[in-house]
Amino acid sequence: MKKRVTKIELFKQAMNFSAGHFTIFSESERENLHGHNFSVYVMFEAEVMENGIAFNYNVYKKIILDICQLLDQVVLLPLKSPYLRIEESDEYIYAFFNGRKEKIPFLRRDVKLLPMRNITVEELSQWFLQQLLVDVEKNQEHFIQAVEVKIFSGPGQSGSSFWSQK
Repeated sequence: MKKRVTKIELFKQAMNFSAGHFTIFSESERENLHGHNFSVYVMFEAEVMENGIAFNYNVYKKIILDICQLLDQVVLLPLKSPYLRIEESDEYIYAFFNGRKEKIPFLRRDVKLLPMRNITVEELSQWFLQQLLVDVEKNQEHFIQAVEVKIFSGPGQSGSSFWSQK
């Protein structure tokens, strides 16, 4: 019998995070610090087993919620931007932009440093996907063949990243 493949889509109201950021456009141009209520959508493509389910997707709901919690109510700063330099002290994180002309101080507890080039929906979706793939790899018995992550910064505006075994 041919294996049947399905798509499981998770887009729950609780799968969101509120975070501050600024997009960096060039070495001298950036947005002002502002925030979004980001929403997260995840699609898994997997085989349907003989019992009529693909896998226990409650496992991934919890992982998604945990990742959202990690990003919630903080300012997100990129560690890999060629235009932003980060310095850390015991209590503060300083972001230096535009050469060293702008020194932006943050309390350490209010910041999440992320290994990306910019804080955009494109970069956030890729980072989020990489976090999920750690668990997809650990749970190969789920027979997940593909994963798509979309990060929405508002209604009708998102960036997505996709992984497939194919």
